Amino acid sequence: MHEKVMVIEDERKIAEAIAYALKREGYEVETVHDGGEAIARMSLFRPEAIILDVMLPGMDGYDILKKLQNKGRVGVIMLTAKEDIVNKILGLELGADDYMTKPFDMRELLARLRSLLRRMQAAADEGEAAGIELGGVALDIGRRTAAAGGRSLDLTPKEFDLLAQLAARPGLVYTREQLLDHVWGMDFAGGTRTVDIHVQRLRKKLGPDYGDVIQTVHGIGYKAAGGGRAENEHQN
Repeated sequence: MHEKVMVIEDERKIAEAIAYALKREGYEVETVHDGGEAIARMSLFRPEAIILDVMLPGMDGYDILKKLQNKGRVGVIMLTAKEDIVNKILGLELGADDYMTKPFDMRELLARLRSLLRRMQAAADEGEAAGIELGGVALDIGRRTAAAGGRSLDLTPKEFDLLAQLAARPGLVYTREQLLDHVWGMDFAGGTRTVDIHVQRLRKKLGPDYGDVIQTVHGIGYKAAGGGRAENEHQN
């Protein structure tokens, strides 16, 4: 096991404890205590996953998540002392994969990290195949880029993952709960409404000519059009 994990945490005792536990598990670890410095060092270290504190000097965890949106696939587990569900939802909406509230059990953190890295590897293996083309919408899974009618789409990590999940299996109906499980990989604190919000954003970014590639299956969930554009679905 040689995965690289960056720990971005300004509380040095916590950072040292996490780094020690990670190294014992065989991970290569880089520890950073300042948000601004983390961005600079990230391009050199190139981690597969990041354990990210929310409250940081220089740049907070939410700003770091925004910076990560155009840097390819990096798994993120956020740490915070805040228990406010709004803060949890904000982090997850910005692309975090998981969220833990301090104080946390180190064994649980390691288990969640292993699970996240397994999901990422499975997605990477699947993405080694040719890209996905669906009704004028093209996705390159490996490069994590998407385009509609040749127009590049600026998608957040979760928007891309949701679109890829649907487009990979045209016609297959997913419930909102299934999409939460496949895309977020955990019990999402914000509930199933977040799927609807992401679908709305995706449709807006896809534009009027391609937004109906994602079809609403009323009372159940969503599916990608089986080929070409959707004909008669009412958008959510």
